Amino acid sequence: MRVLTQDGGRVHASTQQRAADHRPYFFLSYAHTPGVASGTDPDMWVERLFRDLCGHVMAMTDLPAGASAGFMDREIRSGEGWSERLGEVLATCRVFVPLFSPRYFASEMCGKEWHAFEQRAIHHRARSNQPAEAIVPALWVPVPPSQLPGSAERLQFNHRDFGERYVTDGLYGLIKLRLFAQEYERAVYELAKRIVRVADTVRIDTGRPVDYRLAPSAFGSPSSGVGAPRPMRITIAAPTRHDLPEGRDSQYYGDHPQDWNPYHPAAARPLAYVAEELVRSLNYQAQITSFDEESGRPEGKAPPSTPEILLVDRWALQDEDRRRRLAAFDAEDRPWVTMVVPWSREDPQSRAAEAELTQKLEATMPAKMRHGRAFCRAAARGVPTMEAFGQILPQVVEVAAQQYLRHATAYPPGPGGGGHGERTRLTGPMGHTSFTPDPHDPATEAEDL
Repeated sequence: MRVLTQDGGRVHASTQQRAADHRPYFFLSYAHTPGVASGTDPDMWVERLFRDLCGHVMAMTDLPAGASAGFMDREIRSGEGWSERLGEVLATCRVFVPLFSPRYFASEMCGKEWHAFEQRAIHHRARSNQPAEAIVPALWVPVPPSQLPGSAERLQFNHRDFGERYVTDGLYGLIKLRLFAQEYERAVYELAKRIVRVADTVRIDTGRPVDYRLAPSAFGSPSSGVGAPRPMRITIAAPTRHDLPEGRDSQYYGDHPQDWNPYHPAAARPLAYVAEELVRSLNYQAQITSFDEESGRPEGKAPPSTPEILLVDRWALQDEDRRRRLAAFDAEDRPWVTMVVPWSREDPQSRAAEAELTQKLEATMPAKMRHGRAFCRAAARGVPTMEAFGQILPQVVEVAAQQYLRHATAYPPGPGGGGHGERTRLTGPMGHTSFTPDPHDPATEAEDL
């Protein structure tokens, strides 16, 4: 494969693997514009941008005739499974190109596309512990920084590389006005070069197609709106390599509980930091803590300060003091804390001790083992692989958030300061209201099933 370097020169790939890689270079993610009375196609300009990008990518590479340079949803043929096709391309394309606009970040569908692609990058980093940033944003309509969700705000990208007029008017302004035709051509050319360069250097792993219709949005829940990330605590209940049960293999542990890596060697990163990325991908601000350090906080009977995910290593129960504290934690009514028990099927010691340690966990934390909906109970019974962990965590995160909304002190407080006047609101780190719970949303169900 030949690609243009930043200075316009050509470099030659030396491996047959790269030459044989005919996956789409990019997935163009955009918000559909409602039609107008004139009957003209409101997205015709997005389609022109797509064609122009594809032309540049074909010229900059040696993709064979018939190979797809890019993908946009207009390529889905009538009668083809829409969700299945989107899931397939999002699992295989090399670069994700979101067209920023106010309408884009208000679109739940665009948030689902972003989330589906970002999971591949998170799992790639988990497996390799290497950077895997393959999202190349483009400005369709300029968006004020205050309107960007956390997933977009975190991107390290200098839009000014594509020209000053591009920054002030976006691609839509450049493509609509003939006066800016030269600026449009420059911006699209630079964008295509960035796509090819990222595709050739990052090379994230292909993923398993997800059901696009069931995927969460990277911009938060539909009722939250776009704003500051919402808080979420991730607490790790695991030993360190210094206080392991006798005979337990130390390769899964480090100097701190946060270093626990139950899916080693398939995963190279500690689970706490993979969980942090997964939580951030749902527009939450994650705080990682250790159960050993935090178990004394008196929050059981007080209104909660934040929703929480408790990641438990069953081997942690072999320490009697920690087991006693976990039992005390379980005895308190904290439905806003959802428990997940990572448990690798590839770990021979864990397989051998599974029956014993599962029984000990059930005796120690019976409330959390029975808490919540079916997928919450499945998460508490054991999550066998990193892929399964990535699939189930977004579901339990939303349950924890909804339970927090039901039990936190209402704001503003009701008459007399009792906090019962208005339904609870979850506020982000800057104090902005993020969203209110829907009493008819099934995710708000609290009762043990």
